[in-house]
Amino acid sequence: MPNAAIIEVIKPGLATSVQDTGRQGYYHLGIPPSGALDQYALAAANLLVGNAADAAVLECTLLGPELLFHRAAVIAVTGASMIPKLDGAAQACNVALAVPAGSRLSFDFVQAGARACLAVAGGIDVPEVLGSRSTYALGAIGGHEGRKLQAGDRLAVGQASIRTRVGRELPAELAVSPPKTQTLRVLPGLYDHRLEAESAATFYEDAWTVTSEADRIGYRYKQGRPLRFRGREQPFGAGADPSNIVDACYPIGSIQVPAGVEPIILHRDAVSGGGYAMIGTVISADLDKVGQMQPNQSAHFERVTLEQAVAARRDYRARFERLRQALSG
Repeated sequence: MPNAAIIEVIKPGLATSVQDTGRQGYYHLGIPPSGALDQYALAAANLLVGNAADAAVLECTLLGPELLFHRAAVIAVTGASMIPKLDGAAQACNVALAVPAGSRLSFDFVQAGARACLAVAGGIDVPEVLGSRSTYALGAIGGHEGRKLQAGDRLAVGQASIRTRVGRELPAELAVSPPKTQTLRVLPGLYDHRLEAESAATFYEDAWTVTSEADRIGYRYKQGRPLRFRGREQPFGAGADPSNIVDACYPIGSIQVPAGVEPIILHRDAVSGGGYAMIGTVISADLDKVGQMQPNQSAHFERVTLEQAVAARRDYRARFERLRQALSG
């Protein structure tokens, strides 16, 4: 028997959607993984309320929603510093909170970061599509009716675990603390050889600023020096611009620079291939950082080796394990 809807959306916020860890194994068919842009914050929020780390949450972007709880619940907010308010009273992030039946949850303006994960004990209960509850809005699949939330939507919640405990708190050293300036480590891409030597250097020297075109599909950056590609006779199937290639697959995190002007980091809702040269790929350990960047914040790209990327992934997974141990029981 389906769970009854207990959450009513009064105001949807800027771009609130249901996300979990994402769907894997379909990218070759053009269906990206989707899932929370900050996977660590997703796990932290879920573990705080006693859920499995991969349960579905609400991802709240820059401006949080206003929600009416028709039944009592336990929630936690992690990731961006977006202070939750119960019936107008400010509450803490990174702690399991009791929400009485009939209460309204709203959010203060975001103070740091871009995306908060709102977990509810029991998990947001929407149908699985291809093994995930995550919203992929471009394909209109997953989540709540395949789209971001709208006023009037009603959401069901699963059965809370016996592990749910009000007051469980995330240790400060394990909380997400997004700085205004990020360093994003990059593994040089399949086509970095297409750059002229000077541009291959300036890309890593310059500070790049997030533009307003920054969403789940990709983050665009500006204000660095334009990049120049080596001249060549374009092969059959490639476009006329020097940044064009014959269509190729895009990994999540790959960086393309159309016309050499504004780098774009493709993220979890990105298309799976196209005709722009990939000059590098942001390593998996740093993808959460990208999703927490606000427009007009800046980043430096740091070139790393494959060995360094693997070591960073190992460190990232170790932090996940410390998170599980801290919030177990």
